[in-house]
Amino acid sequence: MMFFNHFGKFLLMLRGMFTKPENHKMYWKELMHQCSELGIGSLGIVAVISVFIGAVSTVQTAYQLVSPIIPKETIAQIVRDTIILEFAPSLTCIVLAGVVGSKIASELGNMRVSEQIDALEIMGINTKAYLILPKILACLIMIPLLVILAMVLGIWGGRFAGEAANILSKETFDRGLLLEFVPYNVTFALTKAYTFAFIISGIPAYYGYNVQGGALEIGQASTRAVVTSCITILLADYALAALML
Repeated sequence: MMFFNHFGKFLLMLRGMFTKPENHKMYWKELMHQCSELGIGSLGIVAVISVFIGAVSTVQTAYQLVSPIIPKETIAQIVRDTIILEFAPSLTCIVLAGVVGSKIASELGNMRVSEQIDALEIMGINTKAYLILPKILACLIMIPLLVILAMVLGIWGGRFAGEAANILSKETFDRGLLLEFVPYNVTFALTKAYTFAFIISGIPAYYGYNVQGGALEIGQASTRAVVTSCITILLADYALAALML
């Protein structure tokens, strides 16, 4: 029953976002601000994680492929497909669920506790449209771009590690990248990215917007938002893989 209660309130929150905006310029400015805060602010952690995940993937794949009859290009193929299909969209979004999700939940929770949301509503502003919608749209715009960046940096990290560890040359790695490439894998990865972006922004926004209490409750709401987002991402990851692959 608790699940359906929260799910119903979540749907009502989404419906409340799509009323007619009062001021288009104000909403556009807020959207650009959120794109900068949530997207560009996460570039550093995404870049570091992607490079090292790609490097580790190359080293561990080479460690497991010990047979001399398996060509070196196979390492690049495995690293490419692993990063595109799983590491770039799923691992990146789980990290962003902690970084972006906690930021959204704590920001909205602080506004709720300090009665800033109540003040905006008294002024006649649709707080769901003004505070939540730009955050969700910003995540839907920026997180897929971050996932694409994670793909590129992950493959580059694997290429760099392959040569640095004397596993395979850059030329061999490049040949492996082009072998039996399936463009649909990128489409699948971006589908996951958009789905996870909505989860990362929507669930923390719900928990933060509905906080009741004080500073302690804000922290608890942020924790619940991150945990729920991560679990939902893993469930969605399995569901999308079962449906689309």
